[in-house]
Amino acid sequence: MLHQEPRQGKDPYVKDNYALIASDKVEGTSVYGADGRKIGSIQRILLEKRGGKVAYAVLSFGGFLGMGDDYYPLPWEKLNYDEQLDGYRIDLTKDQITGAPRYSSLDDESWYRERDRTIYDYYGVAPYWM
Repeated sequence: MLHQEPRQGKDPYVKDNYALIASDKVEGTSVYGADGRKIGSIQRILLEKRGGKVAYAVLSFGGFLGMGDDYYPLPWEKLNYDEQLDGYRIDLTKDQITGAPRYSSLDDESWYRERDRTIYDYYGVAPYWM
């Protein structure tokens, strides 16, 4: 199908529905721990280029006003959307996530290749590539 310009009066952007959410709305969404306390927020999501699977949701917290944050790649399977909180829940507490693999710069891409397995092992879920 060829790309077509949207018809006049139609919004060209994908809308959310009961099962789908646009990626720009995932970014910034709060994440709550097993104890119900806010841990941080989703900084970005990373997708597998060829298969389209979500590899990670990157959780950020630890800094002040967005500076000095640490970034924790979470397997997407660990997140459950909670409509009442309008955010994601994870079955761990902030203290447990603090011990997880992390990185301190969004520009550091080495952990994608070198630590993929370590991340999934820490959270006890099957890797996205399996």
